[in-house]
Amino acid sequence: MPIAGQWRHICVDMQRMFAEDTPWHVPWMNTVLPQVGEVVDRFAERTIFTRFMPPAHADDAPGMWRDYYRKWWMMTGEHMPREMTDVMPALKTYVPPARCFDKTAYSPWLDGRLHAALSGEEVRTLIVSGGETDVCVLATVLGAIDLGYRTILLKDAVCSGADETHDASLDLLSSRFSVQLEVMETEAFLASAT
Repeated sequence: MPIAGQWRHICVDMQRMFAEDTPWHVPWMNTVLPQVGEVVDRFAERTIFTRFMPPAHADDAPGMWRDYYRKWWMMTGEHMPREMTDVMPALKTYVPPARCFDKTAYSPWLDGRLHAALSGEEVRTLIVSGGETDVCVLATVLGAIDLGYRTILLKDAVCSGADETHDASLDLLSSRFSVQLEVMETEAFLASAT
């Protein structure tokens, strides 16, 4: 089915803190950057970069997130330079017209802002790329499915810090959600998108 009309590219958490030498480094991020970059280059005005934003201090986080950030204290705002939360430099050059959407949890859907913005633009289809496949990409895709979007995952434009869970997530998503999710290569998406 052609990809036309009101669609957006959600590029999940392609940020410096995951691409560079930090405790959260995702080695495969630079490997998928060419595919992600090709989509962004062709469709910058349709791209929304989500950014995972740690709190300034662990105790600023709600509930179990406090324990999470006590473990990962070095990734909080008081220890990590703020610019590390920014989109990777190769992608940042596209902002604007691409937009950034900041979130404090794995899912971008929790507070309703993203869905409201997309609904206001009459978006019906979402293309998903980025990282990590088994965490924030998974939360983004499942939320998009729950909200009824036609959802397309670019399997060669997503990555994770762990190959085993990356592969397991792609297997799960492509089989269990086959009616509600399309999984395709970036090249096939670019050939069918208008």
